[in-house]
Parts: sequence; C-alpha cells; structure tokens
Amino acid sequence: MRTRGPWQVLRRRWPVVVAGALLGLLVGGGYAATAPVTYRTQASVFFSLKAGGSASDLVQGSTYAQNQVESFAKLATTPAVLQPVIDELSLDESTTDLAAQVDASVPVGTVIIDVGVTDGSAERAARLANAIAGSLTTVVEGIAPKDDDGKSTVAGTTVAPAGVPSTTASPNVPLDVAAGLVAGLLVGFGLAWLWEAVDTRVRDAEAVADVTDRPLLGAVGAWSRGSGRVVVAASPHSPHAEGFRQLRTNLQFLDAADDIATRSGGTVVAVTSSLAAEGKSTTSSNLAAALAETGARVLLVDADLRRPSIAEALGIEGSAGLTTVLAGQADVADVVQEWGSHGLHVLASGPVPPNPAELLGSPVMRRLVAELRRSYDHVVIDTAPLLPVADAAVVSRLVDGTVLVVHAGRVRRGQVAQALANLDRVSGRVLGVVLNRVKRDESSYEYRYGESPRQDTAAAPVDPSRSGASSLPVG
Repeated sequence: MRTRGPWQVLRRRWPVVVAGALLGLLVGGGYAATAPVTYRTQASVFFSLKAGGSASDLVQGSTYAQNQVESFAKLATTPAVLQPVIDELSLDESTTDLAAQVDASVPVGTVIIDVGVTDGSAERAARLANAIAGSLTTVVEGIAPKDDDGKSTVAGTTVAPAGVPSTTASPNVPLDVAAGLVAGLLVGFGLAWLWEAVDTRVRDAEAVADVTDRPLLGAVGAWSRGSGRVVVAASPHSPHAEGFRQLRTNLQFLDAADDIATRSGGTVVAVTSSLAAEGKSTTSSNLAAALAETGARVLLVDADLRRPSIAEALGIEGSAGLTTVLAGQADVADVVQEWGSHGLHVLASGPVPPNPAELLGSPVMRRLVAELRRSYDHVVIDTAPLLPVADAAVVSRLVDGTVLVVHAGRVRRGQVAQALANLDRVSGRVLGVVLNRVKRDESSYEYRYGESPRQDTAAAPVDPSRSGASSLPVG
C-alpha cells in the first residue's frame, strides 16, 4: 500500500482536522476564560564580596561571588528566608505555600539574583518580592564567612526593587487561544492520519491502484431512487448516464487494443463484484443500455441464479429465462424479451435452480454462450458476487473478460484483492474495475444540450474523491 502524503490526507479527512482545530480553540478559550488571574513581578539583588582594594583582592572577590551566587539563589525558597517574610507581613500561609509562588534565577555571568513572585494581587506580589529580596540579603550576609572584625564578607544590595505589575501574567488570552488552536490542529491531523492508515475501504481511484494494476474503466456517482435503475434510459443527459457511456467507450478501446474484437462473433463480458449490493446489476443494465444506443445488437443476461434482479428492475417477465433454456425447456428466441427504445434484448434468469454453479459450468452453458456470441454484437452477463459463491468465477472462463464493480466506501481493499485472486485462480481475464457510487460534486460534470458552456462549470475528469449525491441500493 502506498503512503498517502499530508495533502492527500488533509483533502480526504479535512473534517477531522477542522474538528480538532475547533476543539483546540474551545479548550484554549475555555482555559483563558476560567483560569485564575495572576500577576508577576521581580526584585533584583546584587551580591559582592567585601575585600581589600588591590586588584588581586577584587578579582578573588568577584570569582568567589560568582561561584556562590547560585547557592544564594536556592536560599530564596527556603524557610530561613520565607519565614521572616511571613512574620513581617503577617501572612496566613506556610513557607511551603509561599515557596510555590517564588522563583529565583541568576542571569548568566552575573552576581545578580532575580527574585520573582506570582500572586493574585499585583500589590501583594510587589510587597512579597521586595520583602523576600531583603530577607535573602539578610540570610546570605548572616551565613557568609566573617572577617577579622566579625563582619560578613558578603554584601547584598537591592538594585531593582519590584514594582506593581500593570498587566496580568496569566491568563494570556491570545497565547492560550493560539496554543489551543495549534494543539487542536496537530491532534486533528494526527487522528486523520491514523484514520487514513486504518481505513481499508476502497473510496477512490488511488485506493483501486493500491489493490490492483488493472485499469479503472469508469467511475459512476450515486443517484436517487426516483431516477430508476437504468439511468441511461431514464436520464440520458445526466452525469451518471455519461459515466456509463464512458465505461462503454473504455471497453470498446480495450476491444480495439486486444484480441477480443478479432474473435468470431460478438464480445461477451461478465459483470460481477466482490460482495452483494455493490451495484453489479445496475452496472450490467446500464452498460447494456449504453451499448444498445450505438445501434449494435446487445443482449443482457441475468446469470445471477441466486438473487436475480434484472427482470424486476426492468419490469419484464422473469418466470422464464436462462435456467429455462439450460434445462432444455425453451429456445433462447422463445424467452428473450426486448426492452427500451434502442432494442436492447434481455434474457432473465428464470426459476432459481438448486445447483447454480454446476449449471453455469455445464457444457450446455458453454454452448449457449457460443450461440449468443454468434447472434449478438455484445453480450453482457450479470453474475453473482465473487466472495460468497463460485458462480462468477465459473462464468469468467466462458467469457472474453470480466468487469469488477467496486462500491466506493463499502468494500475493503482486502476483499477486492481476494475477489481478483479468485478470478486469477481460474485464469479468468479481468478487463478492469468500475468504481460505483463515488461521491463527487455533480455540478462540475454538467454539460447540458442546447446550452453554451460556462467557464465556471467546464467539464473536468472524474475525481472519485469529491463529495456528491445519495446512493441507490442495488444488487
């Protein structure tokens, strides 16, 4: 299976990405709206070593202060520094609680300690920062080594007292919302990529190419029940009808490129699918109707002897047909019925037999196919699905080629691969794949008779991945 790129994933799964972005915006905005308001300020304390006035003493003092200032900074959150502040400001919290609001850092290469305090009150944050800076200075001077006179060798000076902050430290609404949006986009795209990786349904031409190198003969969109099953006759100018005509044309190109057309008599093509309800009967009926439009003699045969549907869909008599002929109870000419304005001939299935596969693989069936080839230019045989039963695999050995109908979004890649493997095992020739009920924007495919084409609705190649119409359940 080929790996899809990020733009392909985004194009196919964009609702997931959008949902993730919206969720991220909601979470970020919700946090910004509900988070407690805090203020932050800091005081800066400079530490130096009291030493002699010589250059050597000054260098030694500076080196000592730089070596010790990191240790001095750690004292800022200790009870030794914070308890005097609690006592001085009459606070009702413990040193542990106060320490959670305090941080101390040392700018690189300096002997300055920045004492930061975060609090819900701007004024209280400033008072705490200044008090802690003063307490830190006192503690450091108290524990530092003493000189000969018993005085501290380290001196601390508050060089930047903490001021009352005018803006909040949190929540930062623009930052929180932006962070939520970015996180939502990342999560949404990750879920979309995961969904794409685990979704094995065949939805478009790219998925078909992942499964097989057989050509994609056509892609037909879904249409409503009211249009009828044979849309080529019911709505001859619709995009769906044009999709079946494109299928007809592609099959005729195969005839010209291969040896099918050079055989004696007409061409015989079977139409099947991997599973039931993928649209094989609809495809068979419309392909036969499209072929009949060319003026050729065309016969549509319902060889799905387990769940026949052609007679009911076309509104013809189905009590006699293929099984009647195979049983020797009638001739083909006796049970073939004409349908539509273009003279399409239809051979219904007839009564359902107890042994469909054996009947379809019998010498009588082989002789019948040879007879039909001599009588018609094109014979389209609708057969049962490949995976549930062996009927279609049996028929594939009697015809010039088989067309596999694939329901876009229903059948999985493994099922399509297994269906093709079933045909390969019996040396059945696969002409190609028809992608049925693809989702696309039908307005992009309009080209009405008697109308000048508009620039914004110019015809375009079939893109099976676009969104489109409702589906028509068929067999």
